[in-house]
Amino acid sequence: MRTHLTTGLVAASLLALTLTACEGGGTTADDAPRTTRTATPPASTPTTEAPEADAGPGTLPDMTGKGLQSAQDQAQAAGFHHLRSHDALGRGRAQALDRNWKVCGQTPAPGTHPTDTEVDFAAVKLEEDCPGTDQGASEPGTVTSMPDFTGTSVKVARQSLDPATSLTVTDASPQGRMVLVESNWQVCAQEPAAGTKLDGQPVSLTAVKFGESC
Repeated sequence: MRTHLTTGLVAASLLALTLTACEGGGTTADDAPRTTRTATPPASTPTTEAPEADAGPGTLPDMTGKGLQSAQDQAQAAGFHHLRSHDALGRGRAQALDRNWKVCGQTPAPGTHPTDTEVDFAAVKLEEDCPGTDQGASEPGTVTSMPDFTGTSVKVARQSLDPATSLTVTDASPQGRMVLVESNWQVCAQEPAAGTKLDGQPVSLTAVKFGESC
């Protein structure tokens, strides 16, 4: 009886030792420290803009007498995309609604030109006559002595003066109207007189609307 008991105890002890060896201190795959890998971003591909091709020649049509909008459309269709326009009467008006203006002349003249050439249209409103010479071909520059502004638009007169100049504009008629759209008004009289050196003194103009008598 004792022999069987001793054998059983020995067997139980051996089994316990075996289980302890299997469960003790061993490191399983789940217990192993995890290594986090940071993905290396792909190398960026530099963006290279294709160089602009040299402008080839194009044939610029004669736009004289055409509506400004039609002239611009035809110029673009011919490959010319650098377009501008100006008031051929020299009043400094902006061509806000191209369909209300017509072309009196153009620079450059009709013919073959590089297509990156700037095309400038001299224009007047549809109801107006083209002047004999383009009066708005050059932008007004700042003056150092008082010009004779008689007959000039108030807008151009203002653009010719130093921006710091104190300028007063009044209606020359008894109506005492406010001079709002200066490109629609022409100078009748001025102070100081033409030829006076400008050195910061105030300037005053009297004006009426174009088409009216001073």
